Amino acid sequence: MKFLPGQSGNPAGRPRGSRNKHTIAAEKLFAEDAEVLARVAIDLAKAGDIAALRLCLDRVCAPHRHRPMAFDMPALGVAADAVGAMRNLMEGLAEGEVSAPEAAGLAKVIEGFTKALTTFDLDKRLVDLERRAKK
Repeated sequence: MKFLPGQSGNPAGRPRGSRNKHTIAAEKLFAEDAEVLARVAIDLAKAGDIAALRLCLDRVCAPHRHRPMAFDMPALGVAADAVGAMRNLMEGLAEGEVSAPEAAGLAKVIEGFTKALTTFDLDKRLVDLERRAKK
């Protein structure tokens, strides 16, 4: 039997967002000895163990994701504002205030704003045309 699009193959299955009991148990065990394990990894790294050094550096210098950034963006209200916002974004990228992935994310926000404006404008024009056609 084929399932319909959007229909679960097991409607009574695992609830969304539930966690695996083995993962929860492992996290609990790790939390109990995290400080000791971290100290051992640091000591191994200091002794020249490359794998331990990489592990420590990955934790200390991990890429920051989804963090707020201090970057001035002009308020977006009309389409012309998007041009200024993109200009600021490109200047921030060139000056190193914003990383390329952050700039790409902000550019998507600006693009979404302009698409919303375009859709709103088209809808408004269509309503006006339909109103005139009825007269």
